[in-house]
Amino acid sequence: MHNIPGATHKLTQSIRAAGWLFTGLAALPLPNAFAAESSDQEPTLKSVTVTATRREESLQKVPVAVSVIDGEQLERDNRNGVASIVQQVPSLNFRTGASNKDTSLFVRGVGTISTSPGVEPTVATVIDGVVYARPGQSTLDLLDLERVEVLRGPQGTLFGKNASAGVLNITSKAPTAETHGYIDQSYYSGNESRTRFGIGGSLIPDTLKGSISTLFGSYDGNVDNQHNGQEVNGYNHRGVRGKLEFTPNDDVTFTLIADYMQSHDDGPNGVVSKSLTPAFTNALSPVNASSHNRDINTDTRSHVEDTNKGLSGQLDWQLGDYTLTSITAWRGWDNTQYQDGDRLGTVTAAFPGTADKGDLAFDQYSQELRLASPKGEFLEYVGGLFYMHGKDDETYQRTLTTTTRTDRGVADYSTTSDSYAVFGESTLNFTSDFRGIAGLRYTHDDLEYDHRRVSTSATTVSGIQPATSSSGSVDEDGWSGRLGVQYDLSDTVTTYLTYSRGYKGPAYNVFFNMQPRDTEALKPETSNTWEAGIKATSWNNRLTTNLAVFHSEYDNYQANFFDTVAGQVVTRLINAGSVSTEGVELDYALQATQQLKLSGALAYTRARIDEFACPAGAAASCNVNGKPLPFSPDWKSYVRADYTIPLDNGLDIELGTDYSWQSEVQYDISQNADTKQGAYGLWNASVALADYSNGWRVALLGKNLTDKSYSPLLASGGNYIYRAVPRDDERYFGVQLRKDF
Repeated sequence: MHNIPGATHKLTQSIRAAGWLFTGLAALPLPNAFAAESSDQEPTLKSVTVTATRREESLQKVPVAVSVIDGEQLERDNRNGVASIVQQVPSLNFRTGASNKDTSLFVRGVGTISTSPGVEPTVATVIDGVVYARPGQSTLDLLDLERVEVLRGPQGTLFGKNASAGVLNITSKAPTAETHGYIDQSYYSGNESRTRFGIGGSLIPDTLKGSISTLFGSYDGNVDNQHNGQEVNGYNHRGVRGKLEFTPNDDVTFTLIADYMQSHDDGPNGVVSKSLTPAFTNALSPVNASSHNRDINTDTRSHVEDTNKGLSGQLDWQLGDYTLTSITAWRGWDNTQYQDGDRLGTVTAAFPGTADKGDLAFDQYSQELRLASPKGEFLEYVGGLFYMHGKDDETYQRTLTTTTRTDRGVADYSTTSDSYAVFGESTLNFTSDFRGIAGLRYTHDDLEYDHRRVSTSATTVSGIQPATSSSGSVDEDGWSGRLGVQYDLSDTVTTYLTYSRGYKGPAYNVFFNMQPRDTEALKPETSNTWEAGIKATSWNNRLTTNLAVFHSEYDNYQANFFDTVAGQVVTRLINAGSVSTEGVELDYALQATQQLKLSGALAYTRARIDEFACPAGAAASCNVNGKPLPFSPDWKSYVRADYTIPLDNGLDIELGTDYSWQSEVQYDISQNADTKQGAYGLWNASVALADYSNGWRVALLGKNLTDKSYSPLLASGGNYIYRAVPRDDERYFGVQLRKDF
């Protein structure tokens, strides 16, 4: 492998060998010693269908590394958003922030950290076929989930230019012909309440079906503000999602989806975990900084008001054996954030007060048209056209208060993006067991920005640059694609080898303190990935083991590095040079008996900086070659066990437990020694009593049973280190009640 020291290379070879051996053993017949308990029905795993190739296919047959999470299981586990999914998918990581505008997804160690509206995400989020242009849009509560698919590695051929590291592909439940409703009420310690209600069924027999689901959720929080005695780090969410499915005949289906989510998040702008100077320690009092601190002392309430809404129409038209699909969509996103930049309760001569307010209004329009050929022919293909228009308008205001004066800076900026693409991927069935894969996508990007900042000070003051204005535009053409072969060793074991090229378009670093040196466009980011995989189903469909080995190289990697602006350390978006990531991933599931199911995943990901392009005026060390990429632990694992005890009176007792673990992770690309999170594990468990014949279930949950405090984000504030506090930073319990009718 590329750039691996000898010891690590040997370790990687051992992991590969063990993984291949494990999968090979899985393909062998089940010995009698491991046979299932006798029953009227032989236990088997439930089949899993995915749309990773823009068709519905079996997970065990698609030549793509995919992790699949059942939507119902996520709801039962109180995993309600994207951030909570990362514990179950070792190849997926998430950067949290004071606002969902500041969030990022990482797959196989690669993602983009930036609040600039002029850069697209590295990991695409697709919900019901609609691509979300900004990462902050995808952090909303997920309603009525069918499943979540995490497609690992470049998926730019079929899913677009902002899928250069992977795709989060989310599918919500389709309406059913049978009238059905439910109400789900959950209570958790910390005064957290979640209410979900849904109803659906046939509106016009055989022609029109519909469903609607609602969510009301609230949580006081787990962080105390010593300045005013308020509890923060909570939320208040409410939303609704509706679907109509119209089938005028057997050949045409039209699905209309509308959703609206309103969120008020009371998250602090970081909790101080380490003070770096005695003066700041005194200013922070009565709060004591520590790695498990959950107290703040701030005079400005940091919070976010967020509205996410959308409307989409999908037409599926059977033209003989061909399927024509059209998806037309609009999404709107409004976000207002208030942040306490100094994280202190009083203004002093040494520590002036900083308060920020940012307003964002974003709209996107997209149109996708694709044609899928019939299955079973020598040549099978999916091809189409794609267009997306995005318009972002933002106003950001910073107020600086010292003991003698107050200064204010206001920046108005906007970006407009248009992306056009033509794409296609084909499968050539040379024999019933041997297939070739070829795909290509051409993308044309137009991106422009406009930026204006005014300031009450003609000179630089802390955190505010003088007045300036600039604008610019750039257009680029990009190619992405995939080549590969797939060979079935048997009816239940398939192998594949693919090469993929990823492309992420040009970018502008558009932000509040933008300066003349930030006006040049960043070059597109490209990647080359090799992946080999084997997927095996064995022991009478009771065991699946899927293994993937990969190596990726990224050029003109778009990343944030540290710079000094107006006396404050800020992140600056740059083409950071070249990075690589390589590793091994294993997913498995075993239906051991009719009552017991075991499942899990393991990932070894070696994501490293190869050649770092140090920017002029960098405020941190550029000696980072060979160091890990941020938000990428080398090891992550997840194991789960579910056991059902049927009772004679028709009741079921359901026991569930899971454990996730990850090795040390660095959150800072400059390799700050204080922004490392040590290895940690989280243990959860649940017990439920259910009567499905009468449609009810009650469950007791325990989260983080070992009471392990950890941080999903550590960052430097100059005089201190601050941390994000997750919901499960301490042990908590809850009860869920569900009634179907």
